[in-house]
Amino acid sequence: MKAVVKPVSKPITEETGPGVTIYHVAERAKVSPATVSRVLRGTQPVAPATEQRVRKAVAELRFRPSRLGVALAERKHAANGIVFPDLSGPFYTEVVLGYEEVAAERGRSVLILSTRDRVDAAQAVLSLADRVDGMVLFGRTVPDDVIGEVVATGIPVVLLGRPAVQGADVINTENEQSAYQLTRHLLDHGHRRVVYLGDPNGSADAAGRWAGVSKALREAKRRRNIAVCGADEQAGHDTASELLRGSNRPDALVCFNDEVALGAMLAAEELDVQVAITGWDDIMAARYARPALTTVRQPMRELGAQAAAALDERISGARTELIHRVLPTEVLIRNSCGGHS
Repeated sequence: MKAVVKPVSKPITEETGPGVTIYHVAERAKVSPATVSRVLRGTQPVAPATEQRVRKAVAELRFRPSRLGVALAERKHAANGIVFPDLSGPFYTEVVLGYEEVAAERGRSVLILSTRDRVDAAQAVLSLADRVDGMVLFGRTVPDDVIGEVVATGIPVVLLGRPAVQGADVINTENEQSAYQLTRHLLDHGHRRVVYLGDPNGSADAAGRWAGVSKALREAKRRRNIAVCGADEQAGHDTASELLRGSNRPDALVCFNDEVALGAMLAAEELDVQVAITGWDDIMAARYARPALTTVRQPMRELGAQAAAALDERISGARTELIHRVLPTEVLIRNSCGGHS
């Protein structure tokens, strides 16, 4: 009877050097691609005889492992996802820079998604979850039930700037106490008509800052005034312009962030009105504004860096318990809050 020779699924006997993949090595060593990956990465123990076969196959085929190939063999993506409510403005830029620096050090690429003006935000987040090993969600990008669905897929999740959701790590910055201290400073220096420019329903950060402002005003038996406002410079300019044209104009504006504050400062200058103005974040422009902007410094890059590190700990298995961290902020008193109407 004539023997039938079946060809192998991947011809490897003559293929060496750059064209070789992790699958060729696995076939030569008679092991799974995941076993080859474990040997090359040293992440889990492998039987000595098996390791010897794998390393022999690597040498014979002159295999040059790529991070992507190893990740695919392990059914991993070597990528993190981070979801922002917006990508405009210096705040998000700083967070991304801190995040990418740590992610790159740990051999992970980053896929960034903005949910601004997306009607399919929930579906976009769930789709991204299928392509990454872990995900960071910033602010109120999607509802809690969508985050629950992402957690249920089994990938690690880190939340930034939003309340806790079961199964996810949480890293936030302190808001309420610093906003309270900032408002107390204004009240102690004679300001009586204080207005908060921001939208407490827009983010957990905005809500926390309004809570601190409210507490200080309530204790001082002052009226708690709020002007719902967007988070960019134009919104600050337009909102402040309307307030400062009024007959009972405020003598102090506590703004959600530095961009809103800078817009308010421009409005005050255009109207030739003296008003104390404070911001939040301590972006570079705040330091060089004239007058220099009183603000609250928060660790923007550190927020991104800690998110990337926390996610990597969960992905690698270095940590299994959930964390809930609050990073400190610092009130910086400068010249912009020294004026009186």
